[in-house]
Amino acid sequence: MIIASSYPFLGVLETFLVIALWVIWFWILITIFSDLFRRRDIGGGAKVLWFIFVIILPYLGVFIYLIVNHNGMMDRNESAVKQQQTQLDDYVRSVAAQGSDPAEQISKAKKLLDDGTITRAEFDSIKAKALT
Repeated sequence: MIIASSYPFLGVLETFLVIALWVIWFWILITIFSDLFRRRDIGGGAKVLWFIFVIILPYLGVFIYLIVNHNGMMDRNESAVKQQQTQLDDYVRSVAAQGSDPAEQISKAKKLLDDGTITRAEFDSIKAKALT
């Protein structure tokens, strides 16, 4: 236990705290830089100025960017999540439709046609897709 006596418990906690703060700091930087790349409402010159500002005066630049653009960051993040969810839903629907039995697809379409939910042209389109 020579190592434990030369490095006290509070020293270990301090090291963990410093490492955690560095991780959080880099996380914030990556978030800001990715938001700058994602932005479409400002031009390249403004993006370069923000990058320079964040690199030259890191703490001040990051905090000012967060204060000025916090709503825009949230909106861009929400729209990106919605777009990804839509793409996933579309992909799952397309894969699920491809894997089902053609006879089952035609019978479902026939039921929809009989119920009046779809037209004859839509039924024919679904039937042709199922048979290909």
